[in-house]
Amino acid sequence: MALPGYPYPSTAAEYDDQRRRARLHETRLGQTWTYRRRTRLLLLRLSLIPLLLLGVFGQYMMLDVAPERARLARTEPAVVPVAGPSNPQSADTAVFDLVGLGVLDATDTARALPSLTALGSVWAVRYDNAGIDTKVIADLIVKVTEAGRMRNVVLVGHSMGGVIALEVAKHLHTGSSRRVLGVILDCTPVDLHAVRPESRDQGEEMERWMGWIPGARESRLLRLIVETYARHESYVGGGQYGIRWDRFRSAVAQVLRDKIFNTDAASNGLIEAQFKAIVAGGAIDDLRALAKPAGSKPRPAIVYIRPHEGWRDPIVDVEYSHRVLVDQVGGVDGTLMVAFTRNTEHANPIQRPQEYNTLIEQQVVPFIRLVQRESLAAAALSGH
Repeated sequence: MALPGYPYPSTAAEYDDQRRRARLHETRLGQTWTYRRRTRLLLLRLSLIPLLLLGVFGQYMMLDVAPERARLARTEPAVVPVAGPSNPQSADTAVFDLVGLGVLDATDTARALPSLTALGSVWAVRYDNAGIDTKVIADLIVKVTEAGRMRNVVLVGHSMGGVIALEVAKHLHTGSSRRVLGVILDCTPVDLHAVRPESRDQGEEMERWMGWIPGARESRLLRLIVETYARHESYVGGGQYGIRWDRFRSAVAQVLRDKIFNTDAASNGLIEAQFKAIVAGGAIDDLRALAKPAGSKPRPAIVYIRPHEGWRDPIVDVEYSHRVLVDQVGGVDGTLMVAFTRNTEHANPIQRPQEYNTLIEQQVVPFIRLVQRESLAAAALSGH
């Protein structure tokens, strides 16, 4: 029973809530506006959207971009020993393997090619995940070979790695004491015209993203979105809303495992630098530099490995690269050999190791040694 003069609790609660609502209504923002009140309120609300977006962007830069940027700042190029020479006569030669677009470390590829040990000790090049500087790689090779008392160098480049290998070879050939015996190019695009249109369009689209979106070179979130979309053919079609969700989850898990949390995966910035190496089109100038002696050093042998049927390579127009190589370093007095495979596709020695190793043993190694002997004989006749 309530005391006299005191309302029931429920009545007091209703009374207090009504007063609270009335007070909020009277004091809310814009209540006293009379001129264009609705328009002004709409503009005020819309002005909050940039603030919200700015907060999201700040979280994106702090949680996604900044940690990756700090990690990349600590990376640097390296060369990793893979195998020693298979015969003592090759102890003075080092073979360096360089991989292509989207790959950071050539160790697995070099291990798949034990036939390279016939040329010398085998090393794998690990790129700097922040970008590519071919002069730094060349200087690193000089330092390693000097320490190992190896005067001769052979460079092996797979796909885009061949573009890097040619530029490194030019640095070594024209600006160091090392002698480049040969450059082996595996399905290498000598310029952007050698890249098939669909792959070229993907690379150019990636460059636009890099230019438009702040932090795109380091963003793991953006990488997740782009890499997942690149696999859309595996999960689009059928299922709810046209998506096979089990395959979609599998694609996301694969990207997270192979591209996001894998420390050996190439960063966005490295992929951009790799693609720009092709766009720059410097491979032809490098070939011209390698097509003539440098002081007492003879011209290196150039070997181009490609599928016999050009259509087998879905990434590079190997017929086009073949023609350019013949024009630059082929011909009667050239140092070019083109080695044809039967069952390979685009620069896939890990998938086809037996065919690659047989080709290297039976054709590539003898040719590089032949060019070396002929060069030494010519140098002896000329008095060098």
